[in-house]
Amino acid sequence: MSAQGVAVLLPWLSCCGWAVWRYSTNSPNYLIFSTRSTIKLEYEGTLFSEWSVPATCSVKNKSSPKTELRCSSPGIQTIRPLLIGPDTEEERNLSVDSSHMCFLWYLKVISFFHNLTQVIVIWIYDPENADPEELLWTAQEPSLNSIVLTKQLATLGQKPGIYTTLKRKTYLPHDKMENGTWRIVVPMTFDDMLKEIKGNQVAFQDCFTADFLFVLAFPLMTVFEIPGFLPISSPRGSQLMAAWTACVPSSVVVVADMETFQTNDSFHSWTRVRVPPNILTDDERHNVSDVSLSQNGIFFLINGVLYVRSFTEFKRLGVSENLPNSGIIGITTRRWCWINYLLKGKTRSKVATWTKNEVYLGYDFLKFVKIMTTEKLKNFLNIPSAATLTIHNVEYTGHPLELALFLSYCTTCTVNKMIYLVIYNEDTEDCVNQNFALDVPINSFLTPHFIFTALPGLVLWDKYRIYYFYHNFTETGVLQTPTEFGNLSRLAHNSIIHDIFIDYYGNILAKMENNILFYSKINIKDAVKLHSWANSTVKSLILLSTSTQIYFIYVFENATVQSQEYPLKLETQSVNFYIQEKCPYMAFHNNVFSVFHFLDKGENLSFWAQIVYTENLGLYVIVESYGPNILQEIQKVHYEVALGYCTKTTTVTFFQNVNYEAVDDYFKLQDENTGLRLVQFRPSEYARACPTAQKVFQIAVGCDSSKYIVVKGFNKKDCLQHDFFYIIEKSYLRNQPSKNLRVKYNWKKYGCPLRLDFGEMFHPLIELHNGNGYIEDVEVNFIVWEIHGRNDYSFNNTMKKSGCLNEAQTWKSMTKLNQNLPLEEAWGPENYKHCFSYAIGKPGDLNQPYEIINKSNYNHLIWPEDHSGMYVFRVKILDPNYSFCNLTAIFAIETFGMIPSPSGYLVAAFLFILMLLFSSILVLSYFHYMRIYTQYLYEPIKRYDKKQKDN
Repeated sequence: MSAQGVAVLLPWLSCCGWAVWRYSTNSPNYLIFSTRSTIKLEYEGTLFSEWSVPATCSVKNKSSPKTELRCSSPGIQTIRPLLIGPDTEEERNLSVDSSHMCFLWYLKVISFFHNLTQVIVIWIYDPENADPEELLWTAQEPSLNSIVLTKQLATLGQKPGIYTTLKRKTYLPHDKMENGTWRIVVPMTFDDMLKEIKGNQVAFQDCFTADFLFVLAFPLMTVFEIPGFLPISSPRGSQLMAAWTACVPSSVVVVADMETFQTNDSFHSWTRVRVPPNILTDDERHNVSDVSLSQNGIFFLINGVLYVRSFTEFKRLGVSENLPNSGIIGITTRRWCWINYLLKGKTRSKVATWTKNEVYLGYDFLKFVKIMTTEKLKNFLNIPSAATLTIHNVEYTGHPLELALFLSYCTTCTVNKMIYLVIYNEDTEDCVNQNFALDVPINSFLTPHFIFTALPGLVLWDKYRIYYFYHNFTETGVLQTPTEFGNLSRLAHNSIIHDIFIDYYGNILAKMENNILFYSKINIKDAVKLHSWANSTVKSLILLSTSTQIYFIYVFENATVQSQEYPLKLETQSVNFYIQEKCPYMAFHNNVFSVFHFLDKGENLSFWAQIVYTENLGLYVIVESYGPNILQEIQKVHYEVALGYCTKTTTVTFFQNVNYEAVDDYFKLQDENTGLRLVQFRPSEYARACPTAQKVFQIAVGCDSSKYIVVKGFNKKDCLQHDFFYIIEKSYLRNQPSKNLRVKYNWKKYGCPLRLDFGEMFHPLIELHNGNGYIEDVEVNFIVWEIHGRNDYSFNNTMKKSGCLNEAQTWKSMTKLNQNLPLEEAWGPENYKHCFSYAIGKPGDLNQPYEIINKSNYNHLIWPEDHSGMYVFRVKILDPNYSFCNLTAIFAIETFGMIPSPSGYLVAAFLFILMLLFSSILVLSYFHYMRIYTQYLYEPIKRYDKKQKDN
């Protein structure tokens, strides 16, 4: 939080409780904490005397509880407030850098729903010379100082770009700067939310601009507050509860004991969630025991009944949604965001809810399915029917498709009970009993959180201590403390554990009800107490913001909500400096840039991880994986020593070695060898002081739905873009129908046809693409067929010319063999057998056309010479070892060059008319010439008779 935000928050935090002191900077999320930064110091309490600072730092007003600190030299600076009297206040060892990062990116997002895009307005600001609106992140336009700074850096060559982490896409500003800002257009997305603003390495007065990581998701709406609706809350005096969407940390619901609040902009603004009157009684409205958030809405658990508050209604769920009308004891959603995953079966659940004896999974549109009962679990675990087995708790694991069922087992059920763990896989619908058993008092309630690892691991806690189960439950115990043997309550003034926060970097924060914090890291077996940060009487939560930073959320008695940044890195550095804990290695690097990778047939994936450490420590990289045993791997280790430092690089290659050709059940073999496997790299040793504990990613063995094939040379631009009809004569069709076929040419589906002379052969060239563009030319076998049933084309290669030793498969033989299947399913990779072995197939006529094409066999399509036509072909990859995907594509060819032969009836009619016309002309000519003949024959005689009379 900025200095202005802290100033607003302090009156609330200083109301009562023991004294605490904090620090802050103008830089958001403490991104810049250097010799250039102004450090704000604030003390809450009544016994303050003055600040004790080292000689390398100067304080603006040493005797003021609120003052400013500047340190001229980098390093660890010990700061402590001095008190009046014998009491002492804890000191902090602040790590002040000498970084040249002085400037920051400011962004403002404008959403356009008509085209599903977001315009990100970006400028550069100096946090030490920024306007208050920029420090509070409420500015709508840059300040004058920021305009001048941005234009100056732009003149020097600065230009931002937005780089996505998951899909690794880049977006750059297209227009010129406008009022000292850049504008970048990005699409709204749910699956590529993690973004980073990076610029050129441009310096101004020896200062650079720091990169900025943020989460930008599809804009979400909050539930509107309707006048007349009533508050819904937890019981009076209870602690805060929160729920959030795993992949959208900006969307959070907080339930307090007076109201329920929601934010969709990462704590910048809050709205109240209320319910309509006359549905719940006053006691029910103030008795929320659990809350969960999903795309269906906000789920509230009240007195064993599940309710949902959506944008349009507040509804009680029960039998109509396949849920019990009462007896529900919990509801949960996923805590870890896996945007991509491989799911072979049905859709993945959104929420899980349970009673003492049943577990239900919830899907879209409020559809619930019962997946497990304690009766089935008794049979599965071989538990006697007389014993008591109930559902203790349910939690989604770190695996994107798994759900953990914590079971309570006892016989007499008077003193102790055993907690067992069964993991249910949503895809395979299988249960696996884990090597997990925990003996706890009968009244204990354990809350689990799975950690972000490949191998299953988790922490559980009751009111007083934290249990850890690491490395697939092979390392177990209680998280220890320097004293009290892991009992955190005794070190926190007898306060009990409120919540545990775990992030993607392996940090574990235990927050007590009085806001005391304990810190550990995954795979570490002890915890340390952190400096006090918040007043003991203020109700708070720890959440993650869209900039992946930790925030405290405070809810006060007057129903107001405030957020405050928490500098976890600086606080842990201070404690580690005091206890002299150091990281055993100098650096831990890897080339895993994405958390999700597809592995197709014939492919391999190689990754490396490198650890650098001082000589003689003997560290190394551990590679662990979890999931179905469908991958083989090869590891190689490269070792170097120089100047007292050791560098050990481990390279691991994952691949499959399965032959899918000519197998009995192609689809079954594919299913057995597809699935999702989690992999992680981690150092062999680490400590709380280490910056990174591990790297976790997925390898999905199966079909990448973004893959597709195209036929080279075809597009949708080089022709008149319209649909039309044409006729295929019945004699040219495969099934010899009784009449001609009238076909509609769908331009949007088929694209532009390629016009070829009937004497010009055609050899299709296939290209493989995915969402990022061209991948490779397809060199394996494929087949083509005319989708409307034409068979008046052939192939120039014969089986003999292609090298066949036995008769090859053809469309005729395959359709005859699979008469009950459609044409497109009669022949494919599932039943392909080559003809290049005497052991496969049978002898036959090898002078038949060879109907299989690949890039190198120069097999061409040839056209009939007595007529032209329109052909729409579908191409399918035939090689069973090429891809898990059913890769097909459509292309169209129009032949020309031959005048079509006329109909016989038309010719006869034309000849008849021609002969009739000729005969008519002859007859008419006869009579015409007879008239002339008669005229010239008799006219001279008449003239002679007249002349005689005259004489």
